[in-house]
Amino acid sequence: MSMSGSIIFVMGLIALIVGAEMVVRGASRLAAMLGVKPLVLGLTVVSIGTSVPELAVGITASMQGSGSLAVGNIAGTNMVNILFILGLSAFLQPLPIHLQVLKLDLPMMVIAAAMMAGLSLDGTLTPFDGVLMFVAAVIYTMALLRISKRESRAVEKEFEDMCGIDPGETCGIDTIKRRQREKQARLKYAVMLVAGMGITVIGADWMVNGAIGIARTLNISDALIGLTIVAIGTSSPELATTVVATIRKERDVAVGNLLGSSIYNILVVLSLTCMISPGGLPVTHELMLFDIPLMTGVALACVPVFLNGKCISRMEGGMGVTLYLIYLLWLILFRT
Repeated sequence: MSMSGSIIFVMGLIALIVGAEMVVRGASRLAAMLGVKPLVLGLTVVSIGTSVPELAVGITASMQGSGSLAVGNIAGTNMVNILFILGLSAFLQPLPIHLQVLKLDLPMMVIAAAMMAGLSLDGTLTPFDGVLMFVAAVIYTMALLRISKRESRAVEKEFEDMCGIDPGETCGIDTIKRRQREKQARLKYAVMLVAGMGITVIGADWMVNGAIGIARTLNISDALIGLTIVAIGTSSPELATTVVATIRKERDVAVGNLLGSSIYNILVVLSLTCMISPGGLPVTHELMLFDIPLMTGVALACVPVFLNGKCISRMEGGMGVTLYLIYLLWLILFRT
């Protein structure tokens, strides 16, 4: 393995993680200060924010002529999210499901995966395919905002704890000082958001260059690199959000973020990457016939698991982790 490629990849991964954290924190705090409800923040802003690394990697890879890496990254990341991260969370502690939005998220995750699979059948994801997926993203987000109004107070409280403004920031000071503090805080979070986006773009460039270097050295495809180390790397924000939510016993935040992120990965990240690629994104034979259908199968398998007793058991979580590790081992042994 190329040492320089590995170093560049690791540096890019670190920059991506730092940048994504700044984007999520800056965007969510800024939106909260502008009056957006914490529940809406958690289901939209945070879910999209944790998908920023995939977007940065996808656009960078496409511009560098490695579109199959971008497609592989989306398929691989969604399997990391659902099988490994969600499975690990349930394996550590059974995962009760209270979210009303799951009535929308579950079918939408299946629809998004099926759209990706169907549109990939001709071997290319075109800019028009991107437009279709983006329209679906807009419809999904509008429906999500409507359904989120019916969530229980207990679920809303979890999202307030994770995504709301700390009352200590403005508590106990007079009106003029509070307004000054709020102005300063808005500026701080706006700067954090812009800086985070810049760091993410730089990190994506390094990560893609490093990944391509590793692929060339090992004589393996860009798509395989996207399915494995790039997918695991760009899933770091989702993993961090899930771990924090699990530690704080705010499990609905973890489920909402992982499902929302998996949907937005396809309908926003992949769609935007398609739209800025004049020739579209190439879909390799292996991705078309195996990896994307497998991702769709994983989304379908979630339906009975989530609806069975409205709880993901330790056994089901352990099965998810095991299946992902078997898939990863198969990729390493038979596709390299």
